[in-house]
Amino acid sequence: MTAPPSTTAPDELNDLLGRLAQVKREIGNVIVGQDEAVRMMQVALLAGGHCLLEGVPGVAKTLMARTLAASLSMQFSRVQFTPDLMPSDVVGTEVLQHDEDGRRAFEFEPGP
Repeated sequence: MTAPPSTTAPDELNDLLGRLAQVKREIGNVIVGQDEAVRMMQVALLAGGHCLLEGVPGVAKTLMARTLAASLSMQFSRVQFTPDLMPSDVVGTEVLQHDEDGRRAFEFEPGP
């Protein structure tokens, strides 16, 4: 005989989905018409990744990121990109390193 399935996982999932919906509503009080961008920012946050928000001036990219951070009581910081700046200039990149034995290997060099 097997044990009954645990109800913890579905409860935790429902709790998480409820919290995500609450955060989306809070952001929606400030940002209008950017539902897909907000959803993708939430996905990146849950995945432990970064977001690169691109768009013409005036579409509330900074406000959207600041509002998401505030709704989760997180710290907010912003990097202003220019056309000559690449994401790897900020995040970092893989650099080919040589050791004294002549071996080569890529090592990640974080950005500033």
